[in-house]
Amino acid sequence: MAQLGKICRASRWSLKGMTALVAGGTKGIGHAIVEELAGLGAAIHKYYWSEAELNSCSRDWEQKGLCVTGLVYDIFSRPQRESLMNTFYTAFDGKLVILVSAFPH
Repeated sequence: MAQLGKICRASRWSLKGMTALVAGGTKGIGHAIVEELAGLGAAIHKYYWSEAELNSCSRDWEQKGLCVTGLVYDIFSRPQRESLMNTFYTAFDGKLVILVSAFPH
């Protein structure tokens, strides 16, 4: 039954060609959002402040075949925010379709 639901969802919904920038997303609902968006075909770039947690999630997503890239940023630093936007702009040709803020604070 679960497989049938997955097939139906995949045939109705596709985010292929869409790009998302996700703040947080290594735990809880943010993590689930990243997996759902990537599972539907979106290319995800996420940022987080903990390199260890980001690396752990990145390995997991890579093993699942999900298209998720990420870097460690301090979003409270203006130069790092600018760097984040430049990185995203370069990686996804400036196309931002989905923006998710999943920070716990």
